[in-house]
Amino acid sequence: MTRGHFDDGALLAARLLLAGLFLGGAVQKAVDPAPAMALLAMRGMPEFLVWPALAFNALAGTALVLGVWTRPVALALAGYAAFTSIFHFQPADPWQMTIFVKNWAIAGGLLALAVAGAGRLAWRGGR
Repeated sequence: MTRGHFDDGALLAARLLLAGLFLGGAVQKAVDPAPAMALLAMRGMPEFLVWPALAFNALAGTALVLGVWTRPVALALAGYAAFTSIFHFQPADPWQMTIFVKNWAIAGGLLALAVAGAGRLAWRGGR
């Protein structure tokens, strides 16, 4: 079965929208790492983990934009989104609980992308 133009366009849009979240997160961590560091400290984790998280967000987001290694990157990002939801599990704070639920929804979208792949509108490295 071949994919149609809509499918390829939808996969490109999915990649770009999801990548925007992670690229924005990388920029946010670079510009003002204190809030992310506070969330890490609140859960008893070392604050320096903000830097590998920034790198992972930036590299994985870029991979999604380009459509390279889409399946493994989307799978890794799904795990990352699920894991990072623990920082937002704060039942007394409705805003944090909204972010908690959104992280799981994002993980679901990333799992779907891991199944579907990049589509035809992806960088092919000269192919």
